[in-house]
Parts: sequence; C-alpha cells; structure tokens
Amino acid sequence: MSLSDIFNREYPVPEISYDRLRPLLRSVFGWMLLGLLVTTSVAVLTTTNSALLELRANPAVVIGSFVGQIALVFIISLAMPRLSPGVAAGLFLFYSGLMGFSLSMVFFYFDIGSLVTAFATATILFGVMAMFGFTTDMNLMKYRNLFFVALIGLLIAMVVNVLLGSSMFDFLLSIIGVIIFMGLTAYDMQNIKRMGALIEAQGGGGELVAKYAIYGALALYLDFINIFLFLLRIMGGGRD
Repeated sequence: MSLSDIFNREYPVPEISYDRLRPLLRSVFGWMLLGLLVTTSVAVLTTTNSALLELRANPAVVIGSFVGQIALVFIISLAMPRLSPGVAAGLFLFYSGLMGFSLSMVFFYFDIGSLVTAFATATILFGVMAMFGFTTDMNLMKYRNLFFVALIGLLIAMVVNVLLGSSMFDFLLSIIGVIIFMGLTAYDMQNIKRMGALIEAQGGGGELVAKYAIYGALALYLDFINIFLFLLRIMGGGRD
C-alpha cells in the first residue's frame, strides 16, 4: 500500500479500529490544540504590545505575514515526507504564531461575547463533522475535486465582494464558507483515518506517526480557524 493508493478516490475507506488509531489521533488533536493555543497567545500578545501593534499596522508586514503563511502550508504539505518530525513541528508552530499575529485584529473588531459565541459554535460544528468523518462509510475522497472547486470559487467571490462591498453578499459567502469547511473537516478526518491505515501498512513507527500527526493537525487546525472566522462574520457583534 502506497501513499498514492491510500489517497486515491477509488480506494475504499479503510477498516481500522479506534484503538489502533488512538496514538495517531491523540497526537493529531494534541498538536492541533497546541497550535490553537499558540495562535491565541500570539494574538493576545499582539493586541497588548504597542510595538507589535505598530508592526501589525504596517501593510508590508501584513502582506509578508500572509505570504509566509501560504508558503508554510505548502512546505508542510508537500515536503512532509522529507521533513524530520522536529522540523515539521517547528514549522507548524511558527505558522500558528503567524496566524495569531494576523488574526489579532479580531479583538478590536469584535466584542468578547461574539468571540466566545463563535468559538463555542465552531467547536460544536467541528466536533460533529469530525465524528461524522471518522465514522461514516461514505468515501469522501470522491468529493475532493468538488471541495477544491468550491474553495477556489469562494475565494474568487470574496475578492469580487471586496470591490462590490455588499453586506448581503458577504453574509451569504460566510454561510457558504462555514458549510464548505464543515465538509472539509469530515473529509480531513477521514484522511487521518487513511493515514492510520497507511502507517499500519508500513509497519508503524514513531517517526511516521509524528509526521503524519502534524500534517493532520494542520488540516484540522485550518478547518477550525476558518469555521470560527466565518461564524464571526455571520454573527457580527462588532465594536462600536
């Protein structure tokens, strides 16, 4: 069984028990939670530090941070087989910190009630879809291209709406965004199940678990962050 086989759209959902997946799942969610903690800590630090706030207000720094995040996602995703667990972990935590720096402005745009409500709702939706992805026999890999097209379409529509400035269109896009990333949560969770089967087929090993755990954590981290941000846009609750 190869990596290309296990992620082939025609390859059936692997039969693997929770007990055999437990080490991978524990590591995946551990890294994901650590990433969220780093993101939150850096966001709070940025909002309470005048030097970081001034840096965050610099357009060149904001653009550089955004480009850096995209580059890190590609590096972690594409170079994972060649990265050591330590390097992969360092890149993931650095990415989480950059995300926190970028998202620090939400503390100024939204009140604490909206932030807490959006976070709690995102946690529930994420949990439900992660459980669905883990337990369903439906082969979600067949919808890979649909998810990709939906993401590209959403991105293009959001860019267009920057020019249009339509609040109604923004509200609609936010609802669509939540739906897309809920679907991706289930998809990515099933992929983690596939990773578990691949690790088992290759004889297990702590290094394989460590590397695939970070890959899975990054995918779920991005799903959760996007669900949270789109929910914030839906709920509003901005500061006056």
